[in-house]
Amino acid sequence: MFHRDERFKQGVYKPLNNKYKGKRYPKYRSSWELKFFRWCDLNPHVVEWNSENVVIPYAIGKNGKLRRYIVDNTLTMKQNGHLRKYLVEIKPYAQTQPPKPHGNKKKSTILYEQYTYAKNVSKWTAAKTWCKKHGYDFLIVTERELFNKRAK
Repeated sequence: MFHRDERFKQGVYKPLNNKYKGKRYPKYRSSWELKFFRWCDLNPHVVEWNSENVVIPYAIGKNGKLRRYIVDNTLTMKQNGHLRKYLVEIKPYAQTQPPKPHGNKKKSTILYEQYTYAKNVSKWTAAKTWCKKHGYDFLIVTERELFNKRAK
């Protein structure tokens, strides 16, 4: 069952153009994903796109249990007369950086942030290996790219 977290904008996106290649309309789980779906749908350089259609096995650490990484999106774009394929992960910028213990953070919060970062790095390492093998580029899109925010 699909449970909604009321803190985040969630729903089903109905593409306006015929570039979406999924079997069902894509589900967005945040306003950031919705913005990215609209960008893919309306961008004339995007040839085709899909959501959650690539699954990559990964493990956290060297002896970790094998898990499944469902990549947010795939995207094919026409750039300088050539087609380029991308795997795209949408993440908050803070989750793309090593966590820094500072301020009055609880130990449990610091541990959670460290685990989340380690898990993300493991996923992205596996994704980069998959991309190299399948002729894709791997992109992590954060609020900085989505909303043109400059680095602080």
